[in-house]
Order: sequence, then C-alpha cells, then structure tokens
Amino acid sequence: MADILIIDDDPQIRDVLRIALKQAGHTVAEAGDGAEGLAKARNGRADLIVLDIGMPEMDGLELCRHLRVDHDTPVLFLTARDDEIDRVLGFELGGDDYVTKPFSPRELIARIRAILKRSDARATPAGQVALKRGALSLDPTRHLCSFEGAAIALTSREMGLLEHLMRHPDNVATKAQLTDAVYGSNIHVSDRTLDSHLRNLRFKLSEAGCDAAIETVHGVGIRMGSCDGK
Repeated sequence: MADILIIDDDPQIRDVLRIALKQAGHTVAEAGDGAEGLAKARNGRADLIVLDIGMPEMDGLELCRHLRVDHDTPVLFLTARDDEIDRVLGFELGGDDYVTKPFSPRELIARIRAILKRSDARATPAGQVALKRGALSLDPTRHLCSFEGAAIALTSREMGLLEHLMRHPDNVATKAQLTDAVYGSNIHVSDRTLDSHLRNLRFKLSEAGCDAAIETVHGVGIRMGSCDGK
C-alpha cells in the first residue's frame, strides 16, 4: 500500500481521513497547516498527498504551486466549494483529482486508488529506452524531460501528454484519446482542463527553446511537431 500525506487545518477531517486510509492499509502522515505540509511534502516520502484547498495563510493551491517547482507527487484536492474555476485552477497547478466536502470516505479511497493506479501505469517497462524527438528527450520512468540537454520540469499530467504524443509521433491524437492516455478511460475531464495542461506544456517547451514541439491540426486534434535543436 501507499504512504499518504494529509494536509488539512481541520483536525476532525484529518481524523476521518486517517481512520479511512489506515483501514485501507495505507501509512499516514499529517500536517495541520500549509507551511508544515509543504515541508513534509518536500521530503519526498509521500506516494500521494490529500490537500485541503481552503487553509488560512498558505492555501492548498499556493502550496501545490510551490511543490510543483521540484516535486511531482500526485495530489488529491479537498474543497468545500464545488466551483469549476477552483477545480480548473487546481488541475492547471498539477492536481490529479478533487473531492468536494462533505465527502464519502469510501469515494475518497476509490479516488486515491485510481490515482495511484494511473501513476503506476505511466511507468515505462524495465529496459525501455527514453523517448526522443529531435533534441527533445523524455524518460517517463525517471520522470525526466530535457531539450538539448537542459532539464524541463513537467507535472505528471504534462508528462503523460508528452509521452503519449512522443510514442505516436506521426499520428494526430484527438482530445478524447489524450484524456484517456492521461486520466484513464471512463474518467470525465472537461476540454477546458485538458486545454490548460496542453497550454502549460507548450509554454514550458517553448521556454526551453522547443517552440514547434506540439502542433494543432484544426478540427482533428494534436500531434508532435519538429523538436530540432540549434
């Protein structure tokens, strides 16, 4: 089972989560505020973080923004508001899923299981070489991406999108195919959320000097472009 970090300022919520997670066989660590949670998240021992959005001082979105600079631990957001803006912003910052309070512990455990399963499924089989497209290199096993040898920090969603495109470089992928590749089948994700991931991925690749890595085929979908270096 997995090591789960709970970050929530409500001790009653933490109690409910701790009991449910331990009953499911997981190991649990806790933090009662954003600063403590960020410090524990950065130690790298958690397999998944359950993160409350509505904390005082450093809220969950700000914490996730700081964490994504150098860590890719899957994040499940807890939110008291069923608000699309919050959800989209959470996905843009690298969140993997969300649960709205009040929540069912059984549903939360199922969501965690699904996230962990998707994370495992994205691992490259042993012995498989890194993917290359021109000067762009991707190693999904070690979660490394580089262009002309310079590292590019990607979230798990961005990594999943790029991996799918690089594995099928001459094919045009529809948004439905990209969603299935990144989130798994039978998971509803809005086009707006997928567009946010693609926009962020394009920006990061462009910042690294790889401007034409992702092409839009209007009315059809997305495919890999050229990734030539200097």
